[in-house]
Amino acid sequence: MIKSISIVSNSGRQNVVFDENQKHKIVIDISQMNFQDNNSFDIKIVFNKPILQFRNHDYNWVNCNEDRIANKFCPKIIKLQNGQLVQANLSIGIWEVNKKDQSVLLWRFNPEFSEPLTNYLGSVNRKNISQASNRIFFLENPALLFPKKSALEFSRSKYPFTAIACFTDHCDFDTAENLSLQRNFFKDNKIKVTKGFFLNHFSKRTDNASFQNQKEELLKWKNDGHELCYHSLSQSIKSSEESYEDFRQFIPPLENLKVWIDHGFQPYNFSLLKKNSLGEKDFENVLADKNVNILWNYIDSGTSTNGVINQLNSNQFTLLSFLKGTKDLGFVKRMQLMVKNIIFHYYNNENMILKYKETAGNFKKVFFQKKIKLIFPLIIDSFNLGISIFRVMLFWGTTKKRPYKLAKYSPIVFKHTIEEKEFYIFQTLEMLDFQKSLSKDNLDTLINEKGVFIAHTYFSVPMKYHNGRMFSTPETIDDSVSQNFKLLGEKIQNKEIWNPVLSELIEYWADFEKIVLDVDSDGGTFLKVDLGLIFRKVD
Repeated sequence: MIKSISIVSNSGRQNVVFDENQKHKIVIDISQMNFQDNNSFDIKIVFNKPILQFRNHDYNWVNCNEDRIANKFCPKIIKLQNGQLVQANLSIGIWEVNKKDQSVLLWRFNPEFSEPLTNYLGSVNRKNISQASNRIFFLENPALLFPKKSALEFSRSKYPFTAIACFTDHCDFDTAENLSLQRNFFKDNKIKVTKGFFLNHFSKRTDNASFQNQKEELLKWKNDGHELCYHSLSQSIKSSEESYEDFRQFIPPLENLKVWIDHGFQPYNFSLLKKNSLGEKDFENVLADKNVNILWNYIDSGTSTNGVINQLNSNQFTLLSFLKGTKDLGFVKRMQLMVKNIIFHYYNNENMILKYKETAGNFKKVFFQKKIKLIFPLIIDSFNLGISIFRVMLFWGTTKKRPYKLAKYSPIVFKHTIEEKEFYIFQTLEMLDFQKSLSKDNLDTLINEKGVFIAHTYFSVPMKYHNGRMFSTPETIDDSVSQNFKLLGEKIQNKEIWNPVLSELIEYWADFEKIVLDVDSDGGTFLKVDLGLIFRKVD
């Protein structure tokens, strides 16, 4: 069945000797690997014949006529042409099959962009994407299992094999009044969220909510079952000296506040760690002393719209999916959003993003402020951007279905070691339009795919150009948005969707990396240590 196994890393290629006569299990010996020098590597498994089927993220069998990927929260199970099941003994890593070579299975560890982090650098906060520093730890040698009848797959949800909806809300526009309205709205619909707050009141807007001023109201959120989390420490930015002092000296207002979500460009942000005056050790010690161990990577897989709702389905994070999701908009608006998606998500190149922002700024200055001297920079930048956009359109048949590079491997939750201490990192789905994002069709898609989203939301955003926002007026929840959340609440109560707060989700998922499977002498698959996870047999 297997032609060859090799380990491919930046040190080269190493063939793995294996016993072809082993009936139910082939062990891949990695004892000679130096993980300090090879933090990213692939185990390449070549079969004699093409793989027949791949167990998909939605727990269904699919063919390999498309590229297939399974991350650590998805089944790692394939079926060969003779009907033989093949399963990984460990959940860690990523399985990948390329449609152009269906006889090759890659078991990948830390490929580029699989666990991305945002770093803002320099005086203009230039964005750079790096890979998380993740200690690769194997509970035992990786192995391929060949069960006689059934493999095992594990539920990502506490409700067996159902969808997951998790909200992380940024409090940028919260006030005392709308905080109460939000809380009562979610209480009526029996929905829980991870709610960000500013610890200190320091804002250009006097009515901005903070724990300092709205402690009583925020405690009501906690009592209702929501999770409170830091959204940095204040809305506006103090001097660097004051900011670092605030960070070093802040006292948690409550026990068990585990989540930190960066806000803007606060000097002490996780995303600004590479440029701030705090060393990595000092930074991690401050957070660890405050019991914070969950951080946002400042990345959205994409923007939710019609048909875009499941972070595990990379096919939803393509230009074609976004175009379909905006078909109700006018042509000009649709093209504006498409250009922005090409720049920010498809290319996700900082030079191009800065050029786009500069072009937009110069356009306003030339045509609205009559600064004619900027017309030549505007023309040059527009031309350069136009070439990149034209290249996408020229090869539309290919580019339209290519997943965004920061969504390809469906990074949702992963670990990162800052210097010595390990933190959980999460990636989000930007959710601004609740009319489209939480429509009945989208919820049905999420349920049918047993999908997952960790939403990046601004529940209280007041700007009218945000279509589908929660508040139609400062005191009123939009009717169609209200109906969507009501339907979501019903799905949660019916246990069709699990609605954990963020730390609850991560705590449950933490056991996935501890999964170790084996087969007995009769070819039966079993879990070596009972972790309390929900699983079922797959034929």
